Amino acid sequence: MSVQPKLTRFNQNVLSKYQIYNSIFMTLPFDSITKTGVLLPLFHETCEKGFKNGDNPTTIVESFFEKYQARRSDESQINLLFRFIQYIERQVVLFDAIEDAAFPIVNNMEGIGTLRSLKETASSENRTELLKQYLEEFKVRIVLTAHPTQFYPGSVLGIITDLTTAIQENNLLLINDLLAQLGKTPFYKKKKPTPYDEAISLIWYLENVFYYSFGSIYDYIQQNIFDNKEIDNDILNIGFWPGGDRDGNPFVTPEITLKVADRLKQTVIKNYYRDSRRLKRRLTFTGVEERISLIEEKLYKQMVNIKDNSIITLEELESELQLIKMTLIEKHQSLYVTEVQSFINKIKLFGFHFAALDIRQDSRAHDQVFTDMVEAVIASGSDIFPKNYNELSEKEQVAILSEVEGAVDMSIFTGEDVLKTLNSMVAIKQIQDHNGEQAANRYIISNNQTTLNVMQLFAMLKLVAFHDKLTVDIGPLFETITDLENAHLVMEELYTNPAYSAHLKSRGNRQTIMLGFSDGTKDGGYLMANWAIFKAKERLTEISRKYDVTVLFFDGRGGPPARGGGKTHQFYASLGPTIEDKEVQLTIQGQTISSNFGTLDSSQYNLEQLISSGIYNRLNDTNLAMSSANTEVMNDLAEISFKTYSDFKNHAMFVPYLERMSTLKYYAKTNIGSRPSKRGKSEGLVFEDLRAIPFVGSWSQLKQNVPGFFGVGTALKKYEDAGTFEKVKDLYKSSSFFKTLIENSMMSLSKSFFDLTKYMADDPEFGDFWRIIHSEYELTKRLLLKLTGYEKLMEDEPAGKASIDIRESIVLPLLTIQQFALRKIQELEKAEVRDEEQIKIYESLVTRSLFGNINASRNSA
Repeated sequence: MSVQPKLTRFNQNVLSKYQIYNSIFMTLPFDSITKTGVLLPLFHETCEKGFKNGDNPTTIVESFFEKYQARRSDESQINLLFRFIQYIERQVVLFDAIEDAAFPIVNNMEGIGTLRSLKETASSENRTELLKQYLEEFKVRIVLTAHPTQFYPGSVLGIITDLTTAIQENNLLLINDLLAQLGKTPFYKKKKPTPYDEAISLIWYLENVFYYSFGSIYDYIQQNIFDNKEIDNDILNIGFWPGGDRDGNPFVTPEITLKVADRLKQTVIKNYYRDSRRLKRRLTFTGVEERISLIEEKLYKQMVNIKDNSIITLEELESELQLIKMTLIEKHQSLYVTEVQSFINKIKLFGFHFAALDIRQDSRAHDQVFTDMVEAVIASGSDIFPKNYNELSEKEQVAILSEVEGAVDMSIFTGEDVLKTLNSMVAIKQIQDHNGEQAANRYIISNNQTTLNVMQLFAMLKLVAFHDKLTVDIGPLFETITDLENAHLVMEELYTNPAYSAHLKSRGNRQTIMLGFSDGTKDGGYLMANWAIFKAKERLTEISRKYDVTVLFFDGRGGPPARGGGKTHQFYASLGPTIEDKEVQLTIQGQTISSNFGTLDSSQYNLEQLISSGIYNRLNDTNLAMSSANTEVMNDLAEISFKTYSDFKNHAMFVPYLERMSTLKYYAKTNIGSRPSKRGKSEGLVFEDLRAIPFVGSWSQLKQNVPGFFGVGTALKKYEDAGTFEKVKDLYKSSSFFKTLIENSMMSLSKSFFDLTKYMADDPEFGDFWRIIHSEYELTKRLLLKLTGYEKLMEDEPAGKASIDIRESIVLPLLTIQQFALRKIQELEKAEVRDEEQIKIYESLVTRSLFGNINASRNSA
């Protein structure tokens, strides 16, 4: 039986079901304002027709009320708009659930990029042994971050999960009840979450999704590729930032870090306890029944924190299960051996830590803390540092920090920042002692610029907590274009530093280096950020290999193209031989977690794609280094794009436009994340203080998606004007890396909708600036279609484009309301007498409208 095209499967299993279930949802009588479900489709139609006619959002909203609800008071009109937002938020959830339910039908779970496909390809090419060799040294680590781009509270996540199951089972009665429950469940938080709250939200995915999908993938590899033999590699790791990421978040304290680590341990033990109970129902034979019962009992006591001698260590747990496995093989015909081995595999993957907690802080914060610490140590009479340390040159300071020994007395410090920073290092040691070294063994220095930044942390860790042996990897994060250009020079200084080199040797000569897309894109624009990172990786690979160090690249990819995401697996499959590829490490944030890894099917599929992409990059003989001609073109495109974006970024209207015409300042009011929405303490808005997520998200709310395309069109036009466009076409055809960049940019263009803000073209202050953005959008769209030969954007991904189109259609009324409210605020703020009460109401409309749009976009910020 032939398989239908992906778009057909999408239309039948997603679009059709959404239309059916949405019609049920729209008729549910749960709202306090009558006929909302009837009026929303009419409002949607008014929006579509209005934008086609060139109307602005204010005209569209007012014409709707004139035509359909002329008798409503102003207050009643506002209430109806709020109700529309509530309905649209829930329509997005409904669509999420339907798309999740259809995931294994729409996507080929055994097709290209899956483990089965990888295994069969290797087998057909007689490369099975080579595949095993790669799998024994290759790893994928996804790192869950607390970045606030996901707005669903836990109660709504639970409804989505239940709704997805009900849709898969076509349980109409339950679907009806869940839709009604959805209508009555609050979607937004009245209080700002704490970092611990954020951790709990993400631990839900560990407990309910990753525990099973990681285990299933590892079991498949062991059983089908390694013929049930032990693998000397865990292959899959999971990292965790909530509770450890202190960069710009004063609310992440050492106490929070310890609390999160403890919760991670308790949660994984709870999952082990559940597995032991399931095994206990099966292992009812002599010689194993007593052993599994004892394991269950000890895990239970550990789970509920009963303090007695029954606590089981990780080594004892694995040893007992191995003994059970051997007994089953020797005496019970291997009955249920597979289930026992699966349990052992999970213990290998998750230990007693579940996820590896990373600590992160900005180098500038470290520098201030370190200076204060040195001054306090010198004042105490200690001879750890020379009295003139802070007057020495950077090179002299590095030399001292390389040899520093001793222990600092924590009681001499009084400053809050110093104590928080140093105690977070003490916390790492405590977590390692209680949960194992894997639980917390990496410290990321964001905004790393110099060798001194690394050596300051190196010295602090040794003096404060790790006096005998430093069991922590230090990972510098290079973010800006300048820092990326200098990164290899910093690392060479570190590799040739005897003390740091000895530390690396004790860590297996493996160096983690993080490269940040978010601030790179904000700093240098889309093409330059991606190309600068690619070139930095090549230089870092070369310098690391020179000193016999295996470099592990950790990408701050997030999810959207504007932050390095998009088609992530294609990106990793396209890197070529000049970039070290022993591990794929990337951050996963917000709604990208729920959209790509939120269900067992999507989690397994996308994890397999990541594993396959890394392996494919090594197995693929045709994935050669970029030719010198192509490198020249790529360099040129990046430079032109960089200058175009830099000129745009430096435009006098850039920051005022974001501040006054976008939703930027409303992100802080949404109570979706624990950390402040900007870095600095300045009263006004300063570009350098902008965080990447509100920055990218604000462009998304405007439906302009500038960070994903600006400068690309201008760069391509140079080649068109010179009559050398074929050079770019050759680059596109021969470079998987460039092809992936172009396709990800197409996704950003597909999510843009300039009719929404066309009214800004007539604004006396911002009209010219809006036209600059729109002109670059039109230019980029035209030339990307010319480059690819497509007639429309994302032509090669019709199902993906269909999903985007439906989501954009769902939120069109919401975006119209948002723009209507923003324009009202601007009017009210220009009035001679400010009506603060009215301003507050419209600001609330803007804030509430953020939720549905971000959730619908799934990878917008």
